[in-house]
Amino acid sequence: MTPLVLLPGMMCDARLFAPQIAALSGRIPIVTAPISRHDTMTALAAEVLSYAPPRFALAGLSMGGIVAMEILRQAPGRIAGLALMDTNPLAELDEVKARRGPQIEAVRNGGLRRVMAGDMMPNYLADGPDHAAILDLCMAMATDLGPEVFIRQSRALRGRADQTATLRAYSGPALVLCGREDIPCPVSRHELMHRLMPQSRLEIIEQAGHLPTLEQPQDTTAALLRWLETI
Repeated sequence: MTPLVLLPGMMCDARLFAPQIAALSGRIPIVTAPISRHDTMTALAAEVLSYAPPRFALAGLSMGGIVAMEILRQAPGRIAGLALMDTNPLAELDEVKARRGPQIEAVRNGGLRRVMAGDMMPNYLADGPDHAAILDLCMAMATDLGPEVFIRQSRALRGRADQTATLRAYSGPALVLCGREDIPCPVSRHELMHRLMPQSRLEIIEQAGHLPTLEQPQDTTAALLRWLETI
């Protein structure tokens, strides 16, 4: 069976996919790849490729989706299927780039928790009963990863390339998924990716924001299963 490689978002780890890993681990081999050791998308993607199976299904959320697109660009023949969740195929906007420097400086000076709580996490979730618990988990993942990872990942995001041509060239099984209320990566970005890959399935998860794997885990897992069944 084709292995699945999961790529978490910025300042997240395998806990971002805990419900999906629990549901799928008895069915398929799963690798959760950290994307924390380098400060360019090129190097992050190359590292994942250095230990990933020879051919694999690839799913990434947010920054993980951006790394997934770079992996696809570098090694399209190794990708058996592609799932892009709550992510963005475009280069970073100048207004977002302008915020990276002050955030990096604040984190370098001991402000990781403040930046996460003030700048990042308020945009993550739709309202829901598990809101507080998910935010606590997000903070735990971020503080466990630490400030140096935040700095490297911020630099990688700031310097990322536009991947629309990469997606347009891909013809394999594809899932494009997002929460209906995603603020950082709105539905319009996913509609764009769906147009670039007309063979893809577009899944919008209701009552979810940027982290549907945790906000609506059953619906997200079901969408991933439908995609995996096409590979």
